[in-house]
Amino acid sequence: MRIIGGTAKGHAIKAPKGVDTRPTLDRVRESVFNVLANRGIFGTDVLDIFSGTGAVAIEALSRGAAHAVAVDFKTGKLILENAKHCRVDDRLEIIPRKLSQLKNYIVGRQFDYIFSDPPYENGFIQDTIDLVVTYDLLKPEGVLLLEHHKDEVFSLPESWECIKEQKFGYTMVSYFVNTAERS
Repeated sequence: MRIIGGTAKGHAIKAPKGVDTRPTLDRVRESVFNVLANRGIFGTDVLDIFSGTGAVAIEALSRGAAHAVAVDFKTGKLILENAKHCRVDDRLEIIPRKLSQLKNYIVGRQFDYIFSDPPYENGFIQDTIDLVVTYDLLKPEGVLLLEHHKDEVFSLPESWECIKEQKFGYTMVSYFVNTAERS
């Protein structure tokens, strides 16, 4: 695995041993950041839930995000090691917690981009959506990006709209905005 663009382009990053973590593929990350380049990444605040290696948060910082928060209860030390290697650790906050333990760390905060790539088909996509909506984590022009199995079922509030979907085999990346916030 490597960082694809920006100041850390080409830097290899480490993945945890074992099968508990399924890192976002380079081609998926590259496609996502090509889409976000059109919206603008420079100066943004990013939340990366189920961060794993930290690749998405590090990629965002490498491409000019102002600040990123990486959330993963198992791989915090690895994320920090990868961030230091890519020289973005000064703008990265690591929260080594489970999704269910995030409330105290994120209440009152908002992000331009929220990424979530949880283990597939375990209900974590719905849990992520519920967290984002309940605590109003997305800025008015922000985008929620969910990486999920193509057959995974979840629901969003009526005011939320899917603005883009990308399919990579059995993997889907769905982009959502809150249309009520844009009015």
